Amino acid sequence: MEQKAIGVGLLGFGVIGSQVARVLLDREQRNSEQAGCPVVLRKIKVIEADLAKPKAKAMPAELFTTDEDEFYNTPDMDIVIELIGGVNPALLYHERAIKSGKHVVTANKELIAKHGFELMELAKLNNVSISYEAAVGGGIPLIGPLQKDLIANNIEGIYAIINGTTNYIITRMTTEDIDFPEALAEAQRLGYAEANPTNDIEGKDAAYKLAIMAALTMEVKVNPEDIFCEGISKLESRDFRYASELGYAIKLLAIAKQDSGFVEVHVYPAFVPAESFLAKVDGVYNAVLVEGDLVGKVTFWGEGAGASPTSSAVVANVIQTAKKIDNGDTSYNYWKIKSGKQVKPMSEIINRYYIRMAINDQPGALASIAGVFGDYGISISAALQKEDNIEEKSAEIVIMTHPASEEAMRTALNQLNDLTAVKEINNFIRVEE
Repeated sequence: MEQKAIGVGLLGFGVIGSQVARVLLDREQRNSEQAGCPVVLRKIKVIEADLAKPKAKAMPAELFTTDEDEFYNTPDMDIVIELIGGVNPALLYHERAIKSGKHVVTANKELIAKHGFELMELAKLNNVSISYEAAVGGGIPLIGPLQKDLIANNIEGIYAIINGTTNYIITRMTTEDIDFPEALAEAQRLGYAEANPTNDIEGKDAAYKLAIMAALTMEVKVNPEDIFCEGISKLESRDFRYASELGYAIKLLAIAKQDSGFVEVHVYPAFVPAESFLAKVDGVYNAVLVEGDLVGKVTFWGEGAGASPTSSAVVANVIQTAKKIDNGDTSYNYWKIKSGKQVKPMSEIINRYYIRMAINDQPGALASIAGVFGDYGISISAALQKEDNIEEKSAEIVIMTHPASEEAMRTALNQLNDLTAVKEINNFIRVEE
C-alpha cells in the first residue's frame, strides 16, 4: 500500500517564504526521508505582484494561487505555513487553517506573542498543533529545547540578546566609537536594519519574543504592550567608552525572571560585566541564557535572523509535524498558563544604575546631588568626573549606584532635574550583574 503524502501549503512569498518554498522543493526527498513519509509542497498563496518575481517564475506555475478559498480547498493539504507576518490578516488565516483541521507552522512572532494562547486553545479543540520555532530565535534551536529538554526545570531566569539589528548597531558603536545615527545608517545600508527600524531599535521585536518565552517557560500570559520596553536610540558613543572603563559592556537585553509568584519582564539597554558571555555576543548574532534550578545556566547562540537560518527552523517544524501525523502521534505542545502569577510592576524592580549628567561647576554641586540620592535611599558606589567645559563652567559626571528600586531612582532623577547644580541628565542605564 502506497504511503500517504503529507501535503504542505504556504502563505507568503517574501524573502523567508520564497526560501522556504525552495527548500521544500529542492530537498523534498531528504525532507521525506527525515519525516519517514512523503512531504509535498502543494500550494502557495501569493499576492498578484509575487507572480512576477524571478523566484516565482522559476517554480511550477500550478503551485501558485492568489485566491484564498482555492488555497484552503487544496486537496490533501495537512500543514499550513504562515510567513506573511503581522496580525492582520494572519490571525484570520491561522483560525481558518486550525478550524479546518490543518496543523500550523509559523515564524510570526507578533501574532504568537499577542494571540498565541487563544490560538493554542483553538488548536487544542481541533486536535492540531501550532509550531513556532522560527518566531523567537530564527535558526537557533530554542523553543524545542525549552519544551522538551529543559521541561524538568523550574526556569528562574532568561537573559536574551534576541535582536540582530540592535546588536549589530551596538557592536559598531562599541568597536568604532561612533554614535547611534551613523551606526543605524550603516546597518540599513548593509540590509541589517529596515527602512523603518522602529520595532527593532525601540525593543518591540525583542518584547514579542520575550512574551513568547515567558509564556512557554514561566506559564504566565504576558501582553507585549505591558512589557516595559526601552530602546537604544538614546545611547551615545561616550556611554560605551565609560562602560568599558568601568568594566562593562552595553547590550539590549530581554529579561524574564520569576520569584515568589511574581514574574519580571522587561527590555532595555543594560550594563553587563565585560567578562560575561553575553558581553561577547557581537554583530548580528543572538544569544539566550536560560537559568534552570536543576541544569544551572544554559546558553543558546547563533544567527537569529535571515532567510536561511529561519527556513531551517520552519522546515524542521514541518518535518516534525509530518512525522507526528504519519505516526498518529497527537502529543502536541500547548501553553500551560497558571492563574495567580502576576507581572511585577516596573516600579518595584531592583537594579544598580549608571547615570551620566552635565552639572554646573560650582561649590557643593556633588554634595547636593548626593543629598537627593540619599533622600530616596540610593547609595552611590562611584562618582567620576569625566569632562570639563571651561567656557560653560560645566562638567560631565558619571555616577554608579548600589541596588535601588526603579521607583526611587525615577523620583530621584525628577528631583535632580530641579537642582540648579544639574544642567542636564544625559542618560541612565540599568546594570545587570
